[in-house]
Amino acid sequence: MFSKSKHEDRLNVLIWFRLARLYHESIKQSNQHLSQWGLTASQFDLLVQIGTHQPLSQQELAEKLFVTKGNITQAIVKLEAEGLVLRKQEWRTKILSLTEKGKALFDEVVPKQEEFQASQFNGLTKIEQKELLRLLRKVEGHNN
Repeated sequence: MFSKSKHEDRLNVLIWFRLARLYHESIKQSNQHLSQWGLTASQFDLLVQIGTHQPLSQQELAEKLFVTKGNITQAIVKLEAEGLVLRKQEWRTKILSLTEKGKALFDEVVPKQEEFQASQFNGLTKIEQKELLRLLRKVEGHNN
């Protein structure tokens, strides 16, 4: 099963390091970009998921973000304290939605962040972008 040569192993590790470095740098730049709205990349993700799928339960949000419900509670509490998110208890379920302030921020920041993220790939032609996406999907499909 693992009969690759040392050279192939090294190449795969180099690819993995490059992807990890690219991801880390992208998050760092996103945090810098989003700071003008007082958001981090993880808070932005919460805002987008809630704004796109509202109303949704805290459990549904956790599943969309591939984390546990407990992992996002503190972040939700902070967004709630800032007046961006409304949490309503419905029996044993916490239902999340954006407040008017949250909707206004969502409408302002989402297009600008999408434009910022897209600009990260301006160094590639459209053909290269499509090829990169195809290759990443192929790697992802192989690992599932």
